[in-house]
Amino acid sequence: MNYAFIGLGNMASAIIKGMAHSGQFSADKIYGYDIIDGKAQTLTEFGLIACDSIEKAVSADVVILAVKPQILPQVLPVLKSNILRQPLIISIAAGKEIEYFEHQLGELPIVRVMPNINATVGAATSAYTGNKFTTSEQKQLVERLFATVGTITELPEHLFGVFGAVAGASPAFAYMYIDALARAAVAGGMSKQQALDIAASTVFGSAKMILASSEHPWSLIDKVCSPGGTTIEGILSLQSDGFEDAVHRAIAAVIEKDKKLRQ
Repeated sequence: MNYAFIGLGNMASAIIKGMAHSGQFSADKIYGYDIIDGKAQTLTEFGLIACDSIEKAVSADVVILAVKPQILPQVLPVLKSNILRQPLIISIAAGKEIEYFEHQLGELPIVRVMPNINATVGAATSAYTGNKFTTSEQKQLVERLFATVGTITELPEHLFGVFGAVAGASPAFAYMYIDALARAAVAGGMSKQQALDIAASTVFGSAKMILASSEHPWSLIDKVCSPGGTTIEGILSLQSDGFEDAVHRAIAAVIEKDKKLRQ
């Protein structure tokens, strides 16, 4: 099975590298095209076969659209006029719903995937949804493909706005939290780099604890808080300052903005 990437930005590059390192995909089956000269050449070390036109790339069994949304009107007509079979179309273009691609391309199996920035380190949290022409085998292929850069979950498209807030925007919130922890440690006398390493490692471990445990997060919080101890003082301070409410408002703000952009 052949795979063709249209657009070779950071996300496509991460996926191509993930495919290459997984050992599940043949390197000589991955093609790529980017409007920027030389972009494809930088990925040939991972087995990518560089194409000098969209026309040469789109004859693949699976076409991954990884261009910016505003570029799609230039790409989709070329794609449609050069389709020789019924390829699986996978779009990672932000904000473009499946209906948009169906209107442009017709009755093809189309899957929309929303990965996040952590794909660049193989730790993406992605969601996908397919149209009625997508088979269960094609869905399994999408899951295998994006599992090379993290985790992936099937979701109905109407929940993509919520997913975008929780998984797409929240890495920025997590980075902000980690930086705040580190800066507080600097105020306590620790060097910034050491504080940053410790804060990031602790948040990483805490996330693994949540995923590995069947316990509710508050049960884990209670395990860290000793009666009359230091941690409970920090918890009470965060609650008093509206920590949870601030997170809820941030997620709601992202969801609301997403709705406005789609109107």
